[in-house]
Amino acid sequence: MPSEEKFHFCPRCGNRLEIRHVDDIARNACPVAACGFIHWDNPVPVVAAIVEHEGTVVLANNAAWPDHLFGLITGFLEKAETPEDAVLREVREELGLEGEIASLVGLYPFAEMNQIIIAYHVRGAGMIQLGAELRAFKRIERGKLRAWSFGTGHAVRDWLAREPGRS
Repeated sequence: MPSEEKFHFCPRCGNRLEIRHVDDIARNACPVAACGFIHWDNPVPVVAAIVEHEGTVVLANNAAWPDHLFGLITGFLEKAETPEDAVLREVREELGLEGEIASLVGLYPFAEMNQIIIAYHVRGAGMIQLGAELRAFKRIERGKLRAWSFGTGHAVRDWLAREPGRS
């Protein structure tokens, strides 16, 4: 079933989109054969950083989230930007830290948000200065860090399993 759309009309010709099966998947498509528009609704690439700084993992509270929720540093991949450049940019923008990529943790589908998460382990240096998108941060000792069951939590799980006890 196609995901909920922000638009109901073809961006090319203006006709109302209809559901059509393409490659055995229901997709929103233009009914005008000469137009041929199909909304593929591909996942959006997002980068995530497990940031180690001064011997701890830094988790952040986004200003749009409830006060008690903390997670990894994340952001969208920009046009013509590599995932590596994107994750280091996000660490710089959101935490004010210079980062060094220690490893690629993995790729994780996040169907609920129609995203593909590209997760990295990043070592941060400098003094934390929160960017405009963040309300707060907290430091967690690696041994006390616990993965959560959705989104970027899968990357935390894999990172903890891959390098147990290492900081």
